[in-house]
Amino acid sequence: MSEHSGFEEFYAGTRHRLITYLYAMTGDRAEAQDAAQEAYVRAWQRWSTVSTYDNPEAWVRTVAHRLCLNHWRKARNRVAAYLRHGTDPDTGPPSENTVALISALRQLSVAERQAITLHHLMDLSVAEVAAQTGTPVNTIKTRLARGRRALAGFLDEDASEEYSHA
Repeated sequence: MSEHSGFEEFYAGTRHRLITYLYAMTGDRAEAQDAAQEAYVRAWQRWSTVSTYDNPEAWVRTVAHRLCLNHWRKARNRVAAYLRHGTDPDTGPPSENTVALISALRQLSVAERQAITLHHLMDLSVAEVAAQTGTPVNTIKTRLARGRRALAGFLDEDASEEYSHA
């Protein structure tokens, strides 16, 4: 007999009730679904024990509820930290150049974007970027060259569009 025997039936028979309960508690369907999913993962990992409980559904419901409480606690702490510290009063909106650069970076592949940002924004050497990403130095050099070329093209397109609308 499998250690997960009966879990699928348990899940199918209880998931709707659990999500309904969590949704009513949190008022956020996505949060309810996330907490339920995590609680069922934990139940599945311990199914050989949880399945012997008098009420496995109560165990899953308790775990899911605690996950929601932890989420609320973290959110409350983030708000408290924000209220305590606020934003940097000297920080203004991003410049047009910053917006254009971020937009252009988003168009690069993840590997090129990582190489560009680690090298140019974090001031890591090519060797340090290679070591941090577990990638050969020559591959990093290639990604940097391709990324720079693509960025130049993207940024030139943005500048050309800006002038054509003026």
